[in-house]
Amino acid sequence: MFKVGLIGLGVMGKPMAANLLRAGFPLTVFHPVRERCESLEIMGAAVAETPEQLARTNDAVITILPETVTVEQVLFGEKGVAAGLKPTCAVIDMSTISPTATVEFARRLEAVGCQMLDAPVTGGRKGAVEGTLGIMVGGRHEVFAKYLPILQATGKTITYTGPIGNGQKTKLVNQLVGATNLLAAVEGLRLMRAAGLDPETTLNAVSSGAASSWMLVNLGPLILQGDFDPGFSIRLQFKDLTLLRDWIAELGGEYPASSLVYSVFQEAMKKGLEKQGNQGLINVWPSP
Repeated sequence: MFKVGLIGLGVMGKPMAANLLRAGFPLTVFHPVRERCESLEIMGAAVAETPEQLARTNDAVITILPETVTVEQVLFGEKGVAAGLKPTCAVIDMSTISPTATVEFARRLEAVGCQMLDAPVTGGRKGAVEGTLGIMVGGRHEVFAKYLPILQATGKTITYTGPIGNGQKTKLVNQLVGATNLLAAVEGLRLMRAAGLDPETTLNAVSSGAASSWMLVNLGPLILQGDFDPGFSIRLQFKDLTLLRDWIAELGGEYPASSLVYSVFQEAMKKGLEKQGNQGLINVWPSP
């Protein structure tokens, strides 16, 4: 069984690490705040002092981090992963970052004899806890096949998307569709309130037909309950939509929905909603 290292113990990474331990993988974790590792250490994880040390003792290194620049620093900075990688080791980046940067990171890792998979995830905190994440994987197919058991310990729907960078591109398509569905759900619930309709009845009716979506079914009830705790935060969604905007600028073409959802999430950030879950997008507008 592969020895696995995991860097990034946030809302997603920590439950994913727990699932790897439950699946029987020997696991080493790293976080700059040592206390974040304690619950996993109790479960049996080893704790590394640096990303370099983590890389030296494992067959695969998973990174799940919030920003492109953070992934680059962890991989290639002082005492970073690249300094400790064995030629037989692979990096599996499960963050959502720039597709262009991902291709460059893979080239730099290949120069030291290592392979990379980009494997961003979708499904939020609930999916991370339950091990039911969707995972979109780019890279060499033989590398994907080799490390598939690791991915299966953290996700349910695992899709090979093609060469390195395609995982990130597929994730950004996912974020465009998801954010657009979320905006539609929020606007529908706002209209429901303004019209004086019964919230539960209306949500059940709309969720049962062609207008249903993951966003409406999963986040609609939270909105009605006034629960804005983050399963996936507005800040991270805005980060992803910024990546989407930049990628579309490279491709060219008109994608009006992407511009619309970017502007709405930008407004949410301006209004200080960044720590709320995606469902907090409804708080951009005052309640009727």
